[in-house]
Amino acid sequence: MTYQEVQYAVADGILTIALNRPDKLNAFTPTMCRELLDAFEQSDRDDSIRAVIVTGAGRGFCAGADLSSGGDTFDNTQRESIDDHRDGGGLVALRIFESKKPVIAAINGPAVGVGITMTLPMDIRIASSAARMGFVFARRGIVPEACSSWFLPRIVGISQATEWVYTGRVFEADEALRARLVSRVVAPEELLPTARALAREIADNTSAMSVTLSRALLWRMLGADHPMEAHKVDSKCIYFMGRSPDAIEGVTSFLQKRPPQFSMKPSSDLPAFYPWWPERRFK
Repeated sequence: MTYQEVQYAVADGILTIALNRPDKLNAFTPTMCRELLDAFEQSDRDDSIRAVIVTGAGRGFCAGADLSSGGDTFDNTQRESIDDHRDGGGLVALRIFESKKPVIAAINGPAVGVGITMTLPMDIRIASSAARMGFVFARRGIVPEACSSWFLPRIVGISQATEWVYTGRVFEADEALRARLVSRVVAPEELLPTARALAREIADNTSAMSVTLSRALLWRMLGADHPMEAHKVDSKCIYFMGRSPDAIEGVTSFLQKRPPQFSMKPSSDLPAFYPWWPERRFK
């Protein structure tokens, strides 16, 4: 796919996806939705990519849905039935949730509506001190989307989630940090270097297979009803990886005091029991 509304750049094992409608503060459109879905498909197929950074071109991260069509922006009744309609932000969030690569949000400016909910399935969110965020749906007469009713309370707790969603107010990066929506706030000029340094730490020191399996374990266990469910899957994963080339290399390189050279590839070497969860269909 030739991208029009996102930039896709790979350098030294790190993919940077930049939302690219800077004149519109990177407002979300159906085209951007399709391009993000394709970008994450490409990322999973490319074993040279070890981590993904998502940011915005220009001074904004994403100003939410493009409202230029006016009051009927969210009216899909002429195109689809209520049972057939698929929320575009939800499609993106679900695809990021399924990513085999760790995803870092570098929130460089305003991130409201889908501009913030799309970051919730990303693993780590780092914000510029210039960023402002808001779950503004109730102020636009709609409701939270992009699966955020599942993600947001798990990240910040139900009390903080309800305060932000019910008021729809826009808040500063420091408030997001206090609530742990973001893991750190840095000066604008330090945002991408900070995100890249974190991605570099992953790429240079870890097994791609270990990170892929660990990402799945951490996210999937959020819905488990007992730690025994984690123990069952942990046991399979440690059994599989324990005899693998990456485990041998990880221990050997440590003993030899040298950087590891891991060889396993998530595109081809995942265990037969992956995925261990049932496919979730829309209907």
